[in-house]
Amino acid sequence: MRPPSDWAALGTRLAAALRPVAEPIGIAFLASDPEAQAAPFSGPSAAPNAAGRTGAVPAGCVFWMKAAHRSFSTVASDHANCSVGSYTHGFLTLAEAAAKDDVAAVLGSGWVTAAAVQAVPHLRERPNRIVYGPLAQMTAAPDVVLVRITGLGLMTLKDAFPALRIEGKPQCHIIAVAKESAELAVSVGCALSRARTGMGPEEMTCALPAARLGEIVTDLEAAAELDRALARYASADAKRFPSQR
Repeated sequence: MRPPSDWAALGTRLAAALRPVAEPIGIAFLASDPEAQAAPFSGPSAAPNAAGRTGAVPAGCVFWMKAAHRSFSTVASDHANCSVGSYTHGFLTLAEAAAKDDVAAVLGSGWVTAAAVQAVPHLRERPNRIVYGPLAQMTAAPDVVLVRITGLGLMTLKDAFPALRIEGKPQCHIIAVAKESAELAVSVGCALSRARTGMGPEEMTCALPAARLGEIVTDLEAAAELDRALARYASADAKRFPSQR
């Protein structure tokens, strides 16, 4: 397992390469419940809706925003207001998620089809807890590193990894792609997640398999340096044109 200083150093290099909108975060899926990994997420749950659905936050993707500032651990009930996210993160089976009122709502609206839901990547094993936090402060070894990026970061990622997976809705399934398949995956976002998290319209998310982070960062740095060198050339060349002076 990497010491915390290694994760901090890799996080600094990752941020320098991708220029994200927030600090990279680590996400650790724990099968047991060890002490002192991170304090439980604190805060009151919302009042249950008519179907009894509630949780600590509107959806698990909201934890990504909070984890940029502090570390905490979560359990299934914290994620339970979003049944899709609870499914992608292994807390519900597909049958259990399909029986929930929020899944019925997205299916009934035509936003997704039943076939699309069945094809959504998800964790194969149910975690006991999920720990979130700034990558530099992770006390549990992360399984996934999540970065909130702009088009500039996506450009660098695509240059470094031409086979990069670029995914759509639901946004949270890129976590399962990174953990279960050890693949890099970017999400353009989804309407549900953007409304719940308040992500800016320019933001996207990228999930990286933590076990590969060292090699990923090295490749990103090389791609970023090439891009910046060409950008300097193009900027200097553009100065020949009066409108660019």
